[in-house]
Amino acid sequence: MIAKYKNLLLLHLTVVIFGLTGPIGKLINGDEAAIVFYRLIFAVLGIFIYFKFTNYKINFSKEALKETWYVGIIVGLHWITFFGAIKLSNVSVALICFSSGALFTSILEPIYFKRKVVLYEILLGLFIIAGIFYVCKEPGKPIFESKYISGILMSIFSAFLSSWFTVINGGLIKKGRRAKNISFLELSFALIFLVFFVSGMYYDDLSKLSFSAIDLLYCAVLGLLCTSFAYIVSVDVMKEISPYTVVMSVNLEPIYSIIIATLLWPESEKMSPTFYVGAGIILVIILLNGYFKMRSKKKLSLGATVIESTVL
Repeated sequence: MIAKYKNLLLLHLTVVIFGLTGPIGKLINGDEAAIVFYRLIFAVLGIFIYFKFTNYKINFSKEALKETWYVGIIVGLHWITFFGAIKLSNVSVALICFSSGALFTSILEPIYFKRKVVLYEILLGLFIIAGIFYVCKEPGKPIFESKYISGILMSIFSAFLSSWFTVINGGLIKKGRRAKNISFLELSFALIFLVFFVSGMYYDDLSKLSFSAIDLLYCAVLGLLCTSFAYIVSVDVMKEISPYTVVMSVNLEPIYSIIIATLLWPESEKMSPTFYVGAGIILVIILLNGYFKMRSKKKLSLGATVIESTVL
């Protein structure tokens, strides 16, 4: 009983840590690509050190590299667009719009797993889009005139990328690939991609990669705490907790992020009443989606869930 509650507390601690990603990203004074570049350095280093201490053998076979290299690029682009959305809007808007990933997953999963489209998944995804409409709507203005429209569109694109690599990883897990190995290789390829990306983006002004000590500290927290540590703890905890509990707990992440951001920036994170109507709709739909998935006894890949959370 003590072990059960200990793992449950650790799971929620992990979700809260994942929820810090957005607020910390907003705190950093730097371009989103540079933020992701430094985060990946710390994240890959942290996980590599952990593997060394635990004698975990990483599979560097040609097949493993072939399966993960392009997913690493998707992960890197996802992180860039995620932090970009926060910079263009705010944490609350970016996190709520990011929930549109449920709709993308409901479309991509049948394609990759060659299964029938589940009607309730499509319907729930459409309700989320309706919720996003309320989130984006400013009183007296058309939706396309929202001051957050750029951040909204980038967050939705980031959600698509997240759904895409999560579905791919779900397929890899079904083939018997190890979640730890997948995560490490994908993050490593994401780092390689970011090296080329920032080199091309800042070739004429490398000063943009020069972060202050406090910003580098925030990047270290993103990489070591919000990625390496949270990933390592979640992998162990999820071995002892039911998939239903895992899904419902992970779905609380946007709530934690919005609460943290509102406490830190009460003025900029304060939204119109329509935002909270839309946010309420989306959060209820997310919880219902988790409930229906468990009730229908679908096989849920814990490995994919871990990876999805880790890269936020």
